[in-house]
Amino acid sequence: MTKLSVNINKIATLRNARGGNNPDVLSVARDAELFGAQGITVHPRPDERHIRYQDVRDLRPLITTEFNIEGNPIDSFTELVLEVKPTQVTMVPDGHDQLTSNHGWDTIANRTFLTDICQTFKQAGIRTSIFVNPDPQMVEGAKACGADRVELYTEPYASGYAHDREAAIAPFVAAARKAREVGLGLNAGHDLSLENLYYYHQQIPWTDEVSIGHALICDALYMGLRETINQYLLALKK
Repeated sequence: MTKLSVNINKIATLRNARGGNNPDVLSVARDAELFGAQGITVHPRPDERHIRYQDVRDLRPLITTEFNIEGNPIDSFTELVLEVKPTQVTMVPDGHDQLTSNHGWDTIANRTFLTDICQTFKQAGIRTSIFVNPDPQMVEGAKACGADRVELYTEPYASGYAHDREAAIAPFVAAARKAREVGLGLNAGHDLSLENLYYYHQQIPWTDEVSIGHALICDALYMGLRETINQYLLALKK
């Protein structure tokens, strides 16, 4: 079964907008697990505009499911991950001032760097995942770097879904098949939603995990967190 990992960055964004501790990031993470989420994802950035490094430290002893930390493996991020030792680290090539993730790694051009950082994390017992565009060559490159999984950057699928979902999913199916062929685990994330998740999962049912934040939190404003998580889980079971 494909696991649902809830990205709680947007909860931290709301908290930080007003100061104080409302909403409480730790409580939301615990509730998300209680409501059925099989993982919690955070993506701390150097400017700490949403999830802060201290949030990551505070969350670690509370998470009873899988804990996934995403980010660009700069020195401070790498040190944090090695300190916290999550279930999984997802390496994303974000710039320091980037609003949100908008591309995957070139795993061929960055092979030496990614190989070294994968080895560093794996020696600490942390599963490694590399964020890539839906390109079989990039998937093969991730395998050559020693990654355990790839996470497919799904924004192009989400943006093309309404116009032509068959065309939108095609490169993802090709990349997912390559991941399976070379023995990599498979994750997916970015702009997946209740509108497009079911079809994605129907076409690539061997996906190990989807990480969903923005759309899920937006849906929760209307349906509540419990019902929203239930609806996403249903989309992954149909």
